[in-house]
Amino acid sequence: MKPSPARPLWQGRTLALVGIVLFAFSLRSAVASLSPLYDHIAADFAVPPPVIGLIGTAPPVCFAIFGLLTPALERRFGLERLAVAAMAVVTLGLVARSFAPSWGLLLAGTALVFAAVGTGNILLPPLVKRYFPDRIGLMTTIFSTTMAVSTFVPPLIAVPMADAADWHVSLGLWAVFALVAMIPWIGLAMRHRAAQAEEEDDGFDEPTPQALGRMWRVPLAWALLVSFAVSSTIAYTSFAWMPKLLVDISGVTPATAGALLSLFGFMGLPTSLVVPLLVTRWNATRLLFGVAVACGFAGIAGFLFAPTAAPWLWVVLLGLAPLLFPMILVLLGLRTRTHEGSVALSGFAQSGGYAIAALFPFGIGLLHEATDSWTGPLIVLAIVVAAAIPAGVVAARPHTVEDDWERRHGTW
Repeated sequence: MKPSPARPLWQGRTLALVGIVLFAFSLRSAVASLSPLYDHIAADFAVPPPVIGLIGTAPPVCFAIFGLLTPALERRFGLERLAVAAMAVVTLGLVARSFAPSWGLLLAGTALVFAAVGTGNILLPPLVKRYFPDRIGLMTTIFSTTMAVSTFVPPLIAVPMADAADWHVSLGLWAVFALVAMIPWIGLAMRHRAAQAEEEDDGFDEPTPQALGRMWRVPLAWALLVSFAVSSTIAYTSFAWMPKLLVDISGVTPATAGALLSLFGFMGLPTSLVVPLLVTRWNATRLLFGVAVACGFAGIAGFLFAPTAAPWLWVVLLGLAPLLFPMILVLLGLRTRTHEGSVALSGFAQSGGYAIAALFPFGIGLLHEATDSWTGPLIVLAIVVAAAIPAGVVAARPHTVEDDWERRHGTW
């Protein structure tokens, strides 16, 4: 598989570059801007703990469901129009929950947001492959870094904004970014439609219903799914339970636990900057899998055997394990030859990975409650990290899902 010759990043694709950045920002700012405001919302109406738990579990569930639906939607509407629709639904959901008079509409608006974000998650790698086939590593770095920034910026300003104005304003602010993100994709959708009207061949194969089904029989696709599940499980379980774990076994205050959770989230920024370039320029996939697994094991071992010695170090080490996330985003482009394969692989790996990850925050909570200990949950997380070892062996080989299929079943 020969890489596409590189050309200037802005040449003929400024709209796509701006669109991808704005799109990526809205995918995470929409998710990260609610949880800091529950105390402010409670002044207007009660949000029961089960509803908060449901909101916390909703992202990976919605991401999984709509990840499976996205390839079919892409076949019907195309990448650009579906990107416009996703940002429109995110905008609608953000506005709806910012005006919510009760927890029911708050939950409904949040579910609407997560549904669109689930679609957007699947669209980003194919959009990069379509417009930047020569710059997959760089563009994945750009959008994954944007997602990392938009994960920790909203929680930092949500409460000050709510104090200065109102929680409705603090929540609704992020709808502006989603609305602006629609503009470049509207332009690109119109351009793509005009090209189709002139019967110009855009050089891409349209996905077929069989493509997603083929992923179930391709080892490489399963390796990327498992890797994505490991990264998502560590991330969502940590965001759900790390503060309580730190207070219970590391002896820190709730305020310190919150700061350490922010440190965990911040570790996604440096990894999103360097990992895609390491993969594309130096083919460091096998090394990065090893680093992720080693750091995950070390962080978990620290919590198990010396939880009070250096909790910040254990948090940093565990926070490096999800470096698998930006790496898999790059591999979704590098491990396919066709647009059809890219959309199918992105939907299969992300939806399946999120479906598996959705089980763990709830399951870890049940295990902790049943045992009144964090030993069992930490051992479970160690087993999850170990699953990345065989997955990494398969994913690190320089081949594509089309190669896998053709070697076993004939023509793609």
